[in-house]
Amino acid sequence: MHAYRSHTCAALGLSEVGETVRLSGWVHRKRDHGGVLFVDLRDHYGITQIVADADSSALPVLEGLRVESVVTIDGEVKARGEGTANAALATGAIEVFARAVTVQSPAQELPMPVAGEAEYPEDIRLRYRFLDLRRERIHKNILLRSNVIASVRRRMIEQGFTEFQTPILTASSPEGARDYLVPSRVHPGKFYALPQAPQMFKQLLMVAGFDRYFQIAPCFRDEDARADRSPGEFYQLDFEMSFVTQEDVFAAIEPVLHGLFEEFADFEGKGRQVSALPFRRIPYRESMLRYGNDKPDLRNPILISDVSEMFKGSGFGRFASIVESGDVVRAIPAPGTGAKSRKFFDDMNSWAQSEGFAGLGYATRKGGEFGGPIAKNHGEAGMAAIAEALGLGPDDGVFFAAGKEAQAARLAGLARTRVAEQLELIDPKRFEFCWIVDFPMFEYDEDAKKVDFSHNPFSMPQGELEALETRDPLDILAYQYDIVCNGVELSSGAIRNHKLDVMMKAFAIAGYSPQEVEANFPGMVGAFKFGAPPHGGSAPGIDRIVMLLADEPNIREVVAFPMTQKAEDLMMNAPAPVSLKQLRELGIRTVDQAKA
Repeated sequence: MHAYRSHTCAALGLSEVGETVRLSGWVHRKRDHGGVLFVDLRDHYGITQIVADADSSALPVLEGLRVESVVTIDGEVKARGEGTANAALATGAIEVFARAVTVQSPAQELPMPVAGEAEYPEDIRLRYRFLDLRRERIHKNILLRSNVIASVRRRMIEQGFTEFQTPILTASSPEGARDYLVPSRVHPGKFYALPQAPQMFKQLLMVAGFDRYFQIAPCFRDEDARADRSPGEFYQLDFEMSFVTQEDVFAAIEPVLHGLFEEFADFEGKGRQVSALPFRRIPYRESMLRYGNDKPDLRNPILISDVSEMFKGSGFGRFASIVESGDVVRAIPAPGTGAKSRKFFDDMNSWAQSEGFAGLGYATRKGGEFGGPIAKNHGEAGMAAIAEALGLGPDDGVFFAAGKEAQAARLAGLARTRVAEQLELIDPKRFEFCWIVDFPMFEYDEDAKKVDFSHNPFSMPQGELEALETRDPLDILAYQYDIVCNGVELSSGAIRNHKLDVMMKAFAIAGYSPQEVEANFPGMVGAFKFGAPPHGGSAPGIDRIVMLLADEPNIREVVAFPMTQKAEDLMMNAPAPVSLKQLRELGIRTVDQAKA
């Protein structure tokens, strides 16, 4: 028999009754029934119930062990008695009567329990992440992550993509987030940078003549943590294609994402549905109007409307003056709130103020009769016109967000989500995908008082050189797109600008000279001088995909060893000081930061 196990803790059933077996694992739980000890033995695969009674030499040993000790059990498989089977366990029809036990590693008192799903502070969970990973939910999430990556690789290869690896030590980029810098020992005073993404290299692979590239790429950005992004590092399904249009990119990746989500839609018995192919395309400006953001949750049935024109010359002077000054009023329906008290609407207004806005106007409606100050001043005919335009029912209230367009859109978008959550309108059993397309190529930077890129500077403008030379920059759209699922942006992508004259003109509009472009992006500019194919791609985030499939609110729950919100690894004590010898080898002297 093997030194440690003849079976795993998920492998035994009624067909093994009567056999002598050997199992190894962790003591998950112990239950003492007065002379009879029941132990749940756990390994990577599952749990088997172990029984030790007074006739077993294993009893005193197991009684003296703490939970999470590692043991090897020799014993006999027996069928459980009538009414004692556990249908929740793969091994629930049997139990193993222990004849002998070997303690492989006793456990000390635990800083946090492994059995159960009680919540514990983040610092404890991350300091003892190896214990946290033993917990059933987190263990399953990390296995899900592995299976998702394996499925992605298989699906990409089936779509004709080839996996390549791009460099980890590269040059610092002036665009995007802050780089993680790596000092060079052999080139004192110079630094490598960890890649924020393989953007340059994957485009260079297309210039090099490869056709369909992908990799599960590690990316590094020195930015603050968010619920949907770990600080420091994350992984993405990075891909690029040559000789393609925007629709070709969509047609290649949609079956991968759709098939992947269908494959894991029933994770933990959730039984969710995935939106049909092809995924919906929503222009950026429509998304900002109808949903209040560029990552809409399409499970939410509420649609925002622009009602600015309806308040021109209105009896409600506040909104009338807002519209006359060139600002806007957006309306957010509140379906079926006729039975709600005034407090529901007042609470929404208080919530808006807590989010930093001046307030959220509203009109109540019950049995077709509008109520509230806005309705009273705007008048019956005016409210009836709003109700017709929005398709309101007789018991549907409405909220209003007013002000400058960007601010009103943001408040309306947040209110749309808040109302749907409060009214439980969002279906948790669906994955709803969409593409956001037609992003503006440029935007006006109020702080710098100049036109700048609004998205990826290497995107192809729609209309190419002619558009750049003849149109207002703020009216030019780009072949840029985001893939969104349930309100989570999975990735940005674009058809790339592969023409040097078009690229230089785009950068010139944003205030960059040809010399600056060549100095900042020498590899890209140099390669494009020798023949570049039309190409495009995207990079859906692996962490975010797994977060959605696992139905977790925070990305930390699907990463094996995440950092804290402050980008610290409490388990490995990183970042940490290094020796003076190491600093001297690198030609580096540290400088104390001035205290605020």
